[in-house]
Amino acid sequence: MRTVNHSAAIFTTVAFAAVIFSAGTIQTIAELRRGEWPESLRVFRQMPTAANLRSFETDLEQASLVIGWLRPPAQFARFQWLADAGDKSLVGREGWLFYRPGIQQAARGAADDPSASLADPLPAIVSFRDQLAQRGVRLLVVPVPNKESIYPELVSARAAGRQVAVGDRTAEVLRRLDAAGVEFLDLFEVYRRAKQSQTDPSDARYYLAQDTHWSPEGVQLAAEAVARRLLDLGWIELGPVDYEQRAAPVQRVGDLLQMLQLPRLPHAWQPETCNCRQVVRLEDETPYRDDSAAEVLVIGDSFLRIYQQDEPGSAGFVAHVARELHQPLMSVINDGGGATLVRQELARRPALLAGKTVVVWEFVERDLHSGTDGWQLVPLPQITCRR
Repeated sequence: MRTVNHSAAIFTTVAFAAVIFSAGTIQTIAELRRGEWPESLRVFRQMPTAANLRSFETDLEQASLVIGWLRPPAQFARFQWLADAGDKSLVGREGWLFYRPGIQQAARGAADDPSASLADPLPAIVSFRDQLAQRGVRLLVVPVPNKESIYPELVSARAAGRQVAVGDRTAEVLRRLDAAGVEFLDLFEVYRRAKQSQTDPSDARYYLAQDTHWSPEGVQLAAEAVARRLLDLGWIELGPVDYEQRAAPVQRVGDLLQMLQLPRLPHAWQPETCNCRQVVRLEDETPYRDDSAAEVLVIGDSFLRIYQQDEPGSAGFVAHVARELHQPLMSVINDGGGATLVRQELARRPALLAGKTVVVWEFVERDLHSGTDGWQLVPLPQITCRR
């Protein structure tokens, strides 16, 4: 009996060792056949500092053929059987996916380094407001809620019955904007009221199930609220251009699915139907187009790009605000750069401010926690704009 157990132990040890060393062996043979120096030996060509070792480990993992072969099916099985969507996505209720880093940021309640000036959005927002005011241009700030803020009940059953969940840090920033006299639109309240008025479970939802972005219905609701605020403030008057809408449904595979980087997964899930409404000019039925001579400039991130520059085109936020105001707008869109990058682009192209009376600045809520490149102060070149 001892002989059998001893033999089994030897076999298990040898098999385990073979599995461990096979990955490195396969990788080295493949690299030598390609005429490359084995990546595993690079560790001997640099100082063994903590940073170099971490970089070596990361590069080794990314270059591994075995990991490349085994990771996709393992991730697919983990997602399908264990509802584990990895580091970027979180599986909610009713088949909804959420952006995990956004939820984690809200749970922390503040940036990793709250003392860092670039983590605080208020100085950058007030500075931008004041620079525009010197040029005779007014600013309306439009923070777009994270998906989980509007549908907390679809993240967890523990949030059942809650219409909207506004994180402490977000609420603090909104309070400070109000105290600083910055005009902003509270879309959290807009969506809360809209959800509260819904009585049928089949009513449209304002965000996409597979995506971080808003649905066509969510776009239209936000556009109506922005246009109404601009008119109520007396900053804009209705223009002479009449637009109408036409149905333009599209099928969309959400970005949260794509973040999983699993080739088989989009085929296992049905694309989401987006009942877009394309904006066209009434007189000739041509799709909406920006006009550089417009009074209103809209700047922001991918929430402006979706449906507008993506399929079906001319069906996004900018087009629907233009329809409500009966006049074309101008827009500057920078994916993921609603906090700082879009203002830097505007600083590089100051002519875009010529003739503008209003700037609508959209950015997603999660940028309040950790915007790309932080919240930098961006000086605008001097330019004369009309009121």
